[in-house]
Amino acid sequence: MTAFLIIWYAVFNLAAFLAYGIDKLKAAKNWWRIPEKWLLGLAVAGGALGAILGSDLFHHKTSRGKIYFRIVNYLSLVLHVSLLAYLFFWHPFQESLP
Repeated sequence: MTAFLIIWYAVFNLAAFLAYGIDKLKAAKNWWRIPEKWLLGLAVAGGALGAILGSDLFHHKTSRGKIYFRIVNYLSLVLHVSLLAYLFFWHPFQESLP
């Protein structure tokens, strides 16, 4: 299960980071954009850290009008860190996790 979680979070964080970069490029070129629900969905699915880093590095979705992106990304990060902490430190069946 540990290997699965590592792969899951690596894939979704990389996908979110790249999606923010690609969407910023598409915005600059005035091309078809990645829908906001996909960007937020990647964060909620486990790519919150990648979304936050991509947003900050590419200066994408950081304006005051898009504050809900910051809120959703940071809440998703807190949710996933809490979930992982529960699974690995407080779960009653911790010894069953490989």
